[in-house]
Amino acid sequence: QVHLVESGGGLVQPGGSLRLSCAASGSRVSINAMGWYRQAPGNKRELVAIITRGGAVNYLDSVKGRFTISRDNGQNTVYLQMNSLKPEDTAVYYCDLVTYDSKVYWGQGTQVTVSS
Repeated sequence: QVHLVESGGGLVQPGGSLRLSCAASGSRVSINAMGWYRQAPGNKRELVAIITRGGAVNYLDSVKGRFTISRDNGQNTVYLQMNSLKPEDTAVYYCDLVTYDSKVYWGQGTQVTVSS
């Protein structure tokens, strides 16, 4: 079993920054990609950013230029640096991990609230 633990969420004013972290532990698996999703009340969960083991990245259009995903392969940890936050970024952010044999694991989620 793989466990993902997110941290770094909280309340921030518009224009502020937060850095989310997600650490994977448990059974040894071959990690293909790790990423971040978010879900706001009444909305579907959407992909925010993803990074492959080789370092290829992809972002949701609305966060391009503001968010940066990075990864420490040695520590099985993925980060999401979020700058210039907007109220519409408010959501529960979930970390996910995808293995080479297409298994998907999820974290428990961390709340990000952008409000003045």
